[in-house]
Amino acid sequence: MTSSALPLVSRRDALRYGLLGAAGLAGVALATPGRAAVGALPGDSLYQLRAALVDQDGHPFELASLRGNPALVSMFYSSCEMVCPILFETVAHTVRSLKPAVRDRVHIVMVSLDPERDTVAVLKETAIKHGCDAHWSLVRGPDADVRRIAALLGVQYRRLPSGEFNHSTSIELLDSEGRIVKRTATLGQDDPAFLAAIQAL
Repeated sequence: MTSSALPLVSRRDALRYGLLGAAGLAGVALATPGRAAVGALPGDSLYQLRAALVDQDGHPFELASLRGNPALVSMFYSSCEMVCPILFETVAHTVRSLKPAVRDRVHIVMVSLDPERDTVAVLKETAIKHGCDAHWSLVRGPDADVRRIAALLGVQYRRLPSGEFNHSTSIELLDSEGRIVKRTATLGQDDPAFLAAIQAL
């Protein structure tokens, strides 16, 4: 389910938490693709965030482990019956549409908005349900870390009394250094500009 709910953590709060440097706030918009840096991460890299995440296999997961290759990142929750299944299919279709050489380099990270109910076992079941292969990481983490990730990705969400969520939906493309270079909110069909941006990395 989607809505225009206010984000739980603003970009200003993200800076207060020390997630990114001052330059990082500008980078939460859209960075300019370029050659991967060697050594220190750029100030606008999402990989500067240290979050206690765990994947669908119960293994600790660090965002910075994706460094060196492009990544697609989005947020979901497993019990969602409306938008999230379409989101998974859109991501899968996008990846299938890539040239093989590019497809093999792309990793997909789906961050749960509902860590309370999305246990490791539930994430594993969700991964199997959607045919996710080794290129996919479905991750959960403490609520505070989830809120910070949502703020940096620009995802807005709030929990309803029913336990379901209203949430905005988008797919972010990160370059090899973890900078957001493109995003799309198009679901259920191709976004040619987004595909072209992935192919260009």
